[in-house]
Amino acid sequence: MPGWNIAEVWEAVADVQPDAPAQAQGDRHSTWAQFDRRADGVAAALLELGVERQDKVAQYLYNCPEYLESLYGAWKAGLVPVNTNYRYTDDELAYLWENADAVAVVFHGSFVETVERVRERAPRVRLWLWVDDGSGPCPDWARPYEEVAGTPPAERVVPPWGRDGDDLYMLYTGGTTGMPKGTMWRQDDVFSILNDAAPAPYPADGGLDDVRRIRTEQGAGYGVVPACPLMHGTGALVSFGVLIGGGAVICLPSRHFDPEELFDTIEREKANATVIVGDAFAKPMVRVLDANPGRWDLSSLLLVYSSGVMWSEPVKQGLLKHHPGMLLVDALGSSEAIGMGTSLSGGSGTTKTAKFRIGENAVVLTEDGKQVEPGSGEVGRIGIRGRVPVGYYKDPEKSAKTFPAIDGVRYSMPGDYATVEADGTVTLLGRGSVVINTGGEKVFPEEVEEAVKCHPSVRDSVVVGVPDDRFGEAVTAVVELEPGATLDEDGVIATVKEHLAAFKAPKRVLTIGSIGRAPNAKVDYKRLKAYATEQVAAATG
Repeated sequence: MPGWNIAEVWEAVADVQPDAPAQAQGDRHSTWAQFDRRADGVAAALLELGVERQDKVAQYLYNCPEYLESLYGAWKAGLVPVNTNYRYTDDELAYLWENADAVAVVFHGSFVETVERVRERAPRVRLWLWVDDGSGPCPDWARPYEEVAGTPPAERVVPPWGRDGDDLYMLYTGGTTGMPKGTMWRQDDVFSILNDAAPAPYPADGGLDDVRRIRTEQGAGYGVVPACPLMHGTGALVSFGVLIGGGAVICLPSRHFDPEELFDTIEREKANATVIVGDAFAKPMVRVLDANPGRWDLSSLLLVYSSGVMWSEPVKQGLLKHHPGMLLVDALGSSEAIGMGTSLSGGSGTTKTAKFRIGENAVVLTEDGKQVEPGSGEVGRIGIRGRVPVGYYKDPEKSAKTFPAIDGVRYSMPGDYATVEADGTVTLLGRGSVVINTGGEKVFPEEVEEAVKCHPSVRDSVVVGVPDDRFGEAVTAVVELEPGATLDEDGVIATVKEHLAAFKAPKRVLTIGSIGRAPNAKVDYKRLKAYATEQVAAATG
């Protein structure tokens, strides 16, 4: 087999466990046979357009079964699914679909008005597939999704150009530090990375017969609840891994994270794992569990997985207090680099915040390309070699910067900085794109944010650099307080100094009603820096 193609792996799973659960959301449940056939219906509709191999299909959807069905259908047709952030404005959507050369868009009915404003700015799109969510009728310029998914052809769809491991998955990065960029992953690489991390992997040099044999021997896989959006890498990639292993992806019914609904779903579906994004999800989970001890039977829950942002040690401890038998997996990765490191916590102990055991193919390199020596205190960029993206779609300049060749080896280096401790673990400092230069020192916001959040009155925090005549940039914390709390600026600054060098402590602490995290728990540093700059200027003006 010329590389693993994920659509073909999923077809092999469906062949041998047609009646096993594949997807669920609320009272909607579908088997593997239904998942497979509905994706065939989508694939057939796409091929009817007269598309070409590796044309792009965008998913503009909240979490729902149609998300993975339509993605599977695109892969079946030899096309490329493209994630779309449902929080984007008109300009961002128009840019994304035009940049991706999208020929089809699958969208929720709730987005009809937005799509109507943007349609003329996406001239390549020839098919708009409308997913009914009860928000209104299907517009006359769109085709009902159910019409195509519910009436698949008699035979399984195979595109005229075939499929192989070079077929792509396109994962667009967030646009908070620039316009979104389409990270191109080969399916063979995505499969291999996920398979290597699986509890019972398929033979790396095997084929589809091995998939059928192992799934027949082992039966259905785990049921997993992605609490974070499928439109982002963490939710999507973990879901791919679940389905590769013959499991079921269970979507939450609501479109806003509700920890009570999460625990209700885990208990009802007897789910084995959930996927979150750091403290933004875990803190509300702890608060609800603390307020309702013993309310939920979580005995089926074996694992909580997080990636993308900081997940602090005290919050991990708070979760384990309620269910010490589960494993917490904190993964260091990004849209451009999967498997840079992991941090494992369980009943026997939790790992320090931002401390990771580095992955087998990961390295921390100085600016001149040398490996950072353990215990040296040097700061370097963390990267990974081996299975890395092809590059950014239609952006060779940014591709060269993020995926450099060093001594003949190609790396993915998204921009995360870290130090290497004497024991070989890495301590993540944060992204260089938001580093603060203050008084000749570099301060990485994320490590300061974690220290700020150690103060009991602080629910969430972002740290930015505000222009300053003396320091160049002054470290400034913007905090969202716990309900009913009042700001203790001196206390917050003192708390930071207990954990970090004094020069890293904020000069000012400002309050805001909400940090405004996106569904993937990331923040718009540019917006919050502008807010902090304006607030400081008003106070000193």
